Amino acid sequence: MIVRQPKRLGILAPSSNTVLEPETARLLPADGSVTSHVSRLRVVQISDDISSLQQFEIEPVLIAAELLADAAVDLILWNGTAASWLGFDRDRQWVAAIEARTGIRTTTAVMAINEALQQLGTRRIGLVTPYVEALEKRIIANYSGIGIDVTAAVRSDLTTNTDYAGITPDEIAEMVREVARSPVDAILILCTNLAGSSVAPALSRELGVPVLDSVRVAIEHSLTLLAGKPWKAAGSCG
Repeated sequence: MIVRQPKRLGILAPSSNTVLEPETARLLPADGSVTSHVSRLRVVQISDDISSLQQFEIEPVLIAAELLADAAVDLILWNGTAASWLGFDRDRQWVAAIEARTGIRTTTAVMAINEALQQLGTRRIGLVTPYVEALEKRIIANYSGIGIDVTAAVRSDLTTNTDYAGITPDEIAEMVREVARSPVDAILILCTNLAGSSVAPALSRELGVPVLDSVRVAIEHSLTLLAGKPWKAAGSCG
């Protein structure tokens, strides 16, 4: 009898993220066919100052990716959203560098989000983030650059990543409802340290518009790559 080993999903996580791992555990297949394995890189403060931006230099990322490669993971996922304000090319550069260093297929949360927006034919989004205004402006400009207008945005103006995790699902839901008052094709909960995964499907049904949570979209995208066919996590719409 052939015993099938579970697929191994390697996750690169910001060091101060406390939402990502428990949310991922809820989204993985209940049959144990996929396991998750995390390597962290130091990210503590998130703003537009130079010390914050320097947290996303490539070498620490490659070191963390090599540790995942030691576990012989089948896929590496950078589950952070920094490319949304640093520029989408940053993630493409990270993917190329990680794959060259480890030989393991790699993807990112922002790449997953943008693919989902493209598949939906999205041209107008509502944006929900915990970030400060300067980062919000960068995000809006980057999406404008790929033909997507941010027609409404709500932010929490926080810079300490651990504080992001303190925003409750109910508070996130109210932020989503606020941007839904504007004409949007989809709403994006942008940050993998926001606990929006559990409320996004119900909000999609309530508001009649897709609500994309960063963690949920990234994990569904990764599961699809591992399975070789479309995969929806528990509770997802569609």
